[in-house]
Parts: sequence; C-alpha cells; structure tokens
Amino acid sequence: MATYRALIGISEAILALLRMRYDPADFANDLDFAIYTAENFRSPMNAGVSIFLYRILHNGTYRAPAGRIGNNGERFRTDVPVDCLYLLCAWGRQASLQQAVAGWLLRIMEDHPILPAGLLNAVTPGIFAADEAVELTPGDLPTEDMLRFWEILDTHRLPILLPYVARAVRIESELQLSTAELVQERLFNLGIEAE
Repeated sequence: MATYRALIGISEAILALLRMRYDPADFANDLDFAIYTAENFRSPMNAGVSIFLYRILHNGTYRAPAGRIGNNGERFRTDVPVDCLYLLCAWGRQASLQQAVAGWLLRIMEDHPILPAGLLNAVTPGIFAADEAVELTPGDLPTEDMLRFWEILDTHRLPILLPYVARAVRIESELQLSTAELVQERLFNLGIEAE
C-alpha cells in the first residue's frame, strides 16, 4: 500500500531503471529520459524515452481492500486500487535510431517487469512499504486513445508508442476509521407510540 505519491514514484522508478541500464556506447547518439505531460509533446526530445501517464482506472479486481493497520493497532480507511496506464515513447530523428531505442526499451521492460520498493523509493523515500513492489505488464492502446494522443501532438514527429500498465497499485488512506464502543444493548419499543 503506497501513499498518494505512488504515481510519481512509479514514473520516477521507470526513469531510474532506464538511466541505470543505459549505456551510451550502445547508441551513436545521447539519449534523454523524461517524464512528460501533454505540453511536453509540443517540443519533444531529439532522441530518448519519454514516460507519459495517460490514464488511471479503478482496478475492479479488488472490491474494497481493507486499509492498513497502524503501529498501534489502529485501522485506516480502505485502499484505492488503481491501474496506471503509461505510454513509453521512443524518440529519434532517424528511423534506425528510433527503432533501436524502441527495441532496447522493450528488452529492458521485459527484463525488469517488477519494480521493487528500493527502486520505487529511490527518488522520494517512504512512498512504498519495504515489502511492496509494482508489476508492469505490456498494455493495449485502443485506437480511440491513439487518435486522441495524435491530436495533442503538434509536430510531424511521431514517437513509437509502447503501452504498459502498472496493475493494482493500492493507494492507502491517511484517515483512521472511527473507533466506537461495541453495541452492548438495543432497545426496541414495539407497539409504543412515539411522543
């Protein structure tokens, strides 16, 4: 169960993983790595990988995951399980470079489908518990979403889009459940008119 900063933690973990595995000798160009918003696509990088979180969906697998139990035994409100849909975009000025970046990116993501807590907490500590991990799986980009994505591109350069999903990321609540005494007695006044 992660804090509300889980989404940026996942994006930064992907970025850190790519930077760790990048060897400039593999490419004839330097590669950039960045987390993008829609505005960044107006003037994209020359070569590299951008990470774009384009959709967040409630995960229907977990109905209402119980909240965490604190150090003193207090229970917190239920978690919110979400699926985070990412577009990893391979950029390059030449087709050969762009396709090489895309192939390299596919290999890195296949080799590291699980992001451990150490990597998830590398940039901002304390987002994920020490025993947590996030699984990244290849996703699907529906045609409608792809067309909307192309609409925001204000350039003639199109990246190679690689969709990935971080499944069932559980965002925990910081609100405790109210604790009241157990019901000891109930009074039912049947047949008595209310005053």
